[in-house]
Amino acid sequence: MSRRRLQLFLLIVAAGGSFLAILVQPGATGSTAMAPNGGIFRVSFQGISLQAFDHVDPALAYSRESWTLLDTVCARLMRYPDKPPPAGYRIVPEVAAGFPTISADGKTTTFRLRSGFRFSDGSPVRASAFAHAINRTLAPGVNSPAFLYTQAIVGADDVRAGRTATAAGVVARGNTLVVRFTREVRNFAAWTTMPFFCAVPPALPPDPEGVRAFPGAGPYYIKEYRPNERVVVRRNRHYGGTREHHVDGFDVDLSANSPQEMLDRIEAGKADWGYTLAPIYLEPGNRLIAKYGLNYSRFFVTPGLTVSMFVINSSRPLFRDNPKLRQAVNFALDRHEFVLRGVGQLTDQYLPAFVPGFKDRQIYPFEGDLGRAKALAHGNLRGRKAVLYVPEFPQKFGAAQLFQQRLEEIGLEVELRTFAEYVTTSAYLGRLGNPDEPWDLAQVLWTPDFVDASAYINRLLDGKGAGGTNLARFDEGRYIALMRRAARMQGAAREKAYAELELGLARNAAPLLPIAVFNEATLVSARVGCVLLRPGLVLTKVCLRK
Repeated sequence: MSRRRLQLFLLIVAAGGSFLAILVQPGATGSTAMAPNGGIFRVSFQGISLQAFDHVDPALAYSRESWTLLDTVCARLMRYPDKPPPAGYRIVPEVAAGFPTISADGKTTTFRLRSGFRFSDGSPVRASAFAHAINRTLAPGVNSPAFLYTQAIVGADDVRAGRTATAAGVVARGNTLVVRFTREVRNFAAWTTMPFFCAVPPALPPDPEGVRAFPGAGPYYIKEYRPNERVVVRRNRHYGGTREHHVDGFDVDLSANSPQEMLDRIEAGKADWGYTLAPIYLEPGNRLIAKYGLNYSRFFVTPGLTVSMFVINSSRPLFRDNPKLRQAVNFALDRHEFVLRGVGQLTDQYLPAFVPGFKDRQIYPFEGDLGRAKALAHGNLRGRKAVLYVPEFPQKFGAAQLFQQRLEEIGLEVELRTFAEYVTTSAYLGRLGNPDEPWDLAQVLWTPDFVDASAYINRLLDGKGAGGTNLARFDEGRYIALMRRAARMQGAAREKAYAELELGLARNAAPLLPIAVFNEATLVSARVGCVLLRPGLVLTKVCLRK
């Protein structure tokens, strides 16, 4: 058995600090044959005041909870199929009649739409619905998080500045949508899987506060939204797509004061499902495995899409044009020290398993190899001093101290600097993105907005590509050219190109130190009869027992 097959034993902290080995499946699905239809599925979330569920407006929604709900409402040009992985991670056309055509220079993407989709008010879905979705993300004062992706559209700045209501680069004629960019963009088809780009009625106004109800073109629509109180979602009786769906709607309670309260409601039968991070489910006091078993009918643990890693600042004198030292740091790292409560699987790869392009391989030993690290560091230590950013949490700081000691053994004097911001916040990522911020290594949790190899590689390491961040300040032309070449490909050729690119990056250039891929945990009530995880619960597929 390979060390990274998804049916592998992971260590999860049990009561008293002992370890329990459990089998984690790549996905889970309950029987949908003869699935009963009808009933209202009850969801429990924390509201916007607790920074959980934020909006129902596709232009503004950006939380995991909001996107999960909008998945039931949105009809998109392209989507992920409602299947377990790996098939569930390969995009397919939805409202688009097929994959788009892309111009030779990569600056123009053209979609042809299929007929038959209708909003819940009965009106047809045409290309104008998607053009308006894009323009709403650019409207003055809206401050949409989608701007990262739409800012490269021709005329985006004119809309932002209020000089025009529509971007010159977005043209809708009947069932044809043309989007023109100011630079090469090869991943727009994957971008359209995000709720930012779901069809909205062409008359729906942009609102800096977000609309609270609107006709949906997916299987359901938003009937009512009261922040911090509830969301009411009901069937779209005019739905013209092919997504299987069973329940009559969703009643979402936004009043939970804590993740534990949400779990208590599910166990008590007052809610059918909610979302929180895996460590909450796996608290020893909850005893969920003892009560319900694992990956059977109610409690599930599946591999996720979030990668915990250290990012190396390749623009600083220590690591600039110094791949040998970057490799040495990878060999020095003992990845076991950073996986708390067993909520993830160790990795030395940039792509989680089942992301198209992943190939199972061993690049660095998980326990580290100080002998190799010392040999690679010899003659490449330069100033011998490094600044390591770590969270202000005792367990993570303790692990960072052990990493500090190992780096000292290869000749690096490491200063630990703590920060209060959580590692996924825009404030923290903004600090790392500031060219004047004096860090050499920094801990990051990376959860991309869409599932594609480019979201883990191009976005992190190519700052000049549209949508890129380049937290690592990586600037090695050979690999950036290979990133852009891989992004131009499709299908099996694309997956092969990313598999080869990832190996070269990780083994030779080594701009990142992957540590673990986090798991997802899901608990449902006894009423739930159908479950599909990808890796979280797919709401369109749920059904209730009779």
